[in-house]
Order: sequence, then structure tokens, then C-alpha cells
Amino acid sequence: MKSSIFLAIALLLSELINAQSAVDFANLSRYKDDNTAILNTKKKVDVVFMGNSITEGWVKTHSAFFSGNNYAGRGISGQTSSQMLLRFQNDVVALKPRLVVINAGTNDIAQNTGIYDPDFTFSNIKAMADIARSNGIKVIIASVLPAAAFPWRKEIANVPQKVDALNSRLREYSNSNKLVFVDYNTAMRDGKGGMREGLSKDGIHPDSAGYSIMEPLIKSAIHKALGKK
Repeated sequence: MKSSIFLAIALLLSELINAQSAVDFANLSRYKDDNTAILNTKKKVDVVFMGNSITEGWVKTHSAFFSGNNYAGRGISGQTSSQMLLRFQNDVVALKPRLVVINAGTNDIAQNTGIYDPDFTFSNIKAMADIARSNGIKVIIASVLPAAAFPWRKEIANVPQKVDALNSRLREYSNSNKLVFVDYNTAMRDGKGGMREGLSKDGIHPDSAGYSIMEPLIKSAIHKALGKK
């Protein structure tokens, strides 16, 4: 059964790569030099954070949180789960971390690379988790952060409901597979399902105050996943 799953993933990746032969759809070159530097030093990274601009902005805003804890950020602005899946081997597996934190879904719902299909997004996140686990890497699934609307796609309706539905599915999957699920959403949302005032300038991307809420949550989740007290 597992072999057929990985074959399907390989075929999907092949099709996406062929379809995007003229451009680097997944931006595989973004962290190429950083990954090479890590591999050349032969120093293992403890945790890799796979994500989008929320992860990328986190590293830029609170760089000491990552460097001080031996974490590596692998976030790329605008990316959807399919793009993350394409670069998962290069940006996560090749680094041989103890654990990966997967935070995907915001840009899928925002339809950055096409119509949002919750089943497709969920399958991409699940595939990343499966690949990590098959390589001996522990997995934390992170919730999609709260969002009332997308400033760049204001026509998309029912954003909080879509976010909540995906988060519910990710939580259930994590619980069923004995993975740690970190819930940023509940701690950061207002009464209508959007980002709480004072945590973001645009309602999507956390500012320093937002990341300060996320950090103890993920630290606790990492300790739990790695069996630390």
C-alpha cells in the first residue's frame, strides 16, 4: 500500500515538474546554498520549519529564536502545499533533522496556485508527513493561522470557515496518527475567526507580538514530540 502511495506522489511530482519546466515552480533554488552549507559542515539541524511567508517572516523577525535553538526555517512567501511537497526532499529530508514542523494551507485557501481543493491540500500535507516519517523524522503539524480575508484576494468568501475546516481535519489526522498538533489559531484569533488586533499589520502575517505567542506553543510541542520534559 505504501509503495503505491509513494508511486502516486512520484507521478504527481513528475507531472508538476514537467508542467512547469520553464520556471522553478517550487523555487528549489531558494535554499540550495543554505542547505549545501549545512551539509558541508556535517552539523545536523534539530528542527526544520517548512512553510510559507509566515515561516519566512518568523526567521527574519525573530532570527535568534531559530539560531539559538538549532532550528532551520524553510519558508517561502506565497507558497502552497503542492510547492512545499515538491521541495520537501531538498529542504527537509536531505538535512536529516530530528523533527519537521509543517505549516501549510494559508495560500491554498487563498488560491495562489489555483482553485482551492481541501482534499488536495490535505493530501499534500499528509504526503509530507508520510515522507518525513518514512525517513525517521518526527512530525509536528501546525494549524493554519486565523484569517478573516486575504488582502490580495478579497473576493474569496468564508475564509474563517475554510481555515477552521482544514484545521479540524489536520487535528484529527494528527491525533489518529499519534503526531503532535500545534494550535496557533485558537491563541491568535478574535471572536469572528480573524487575527486578533495587535498581532498582525495585515491580518495574515504575524508581527513580533504574534510570533511571541507562537514561540512558546511550538517550543512546548517540540519538547513533547522529542520526548523532552
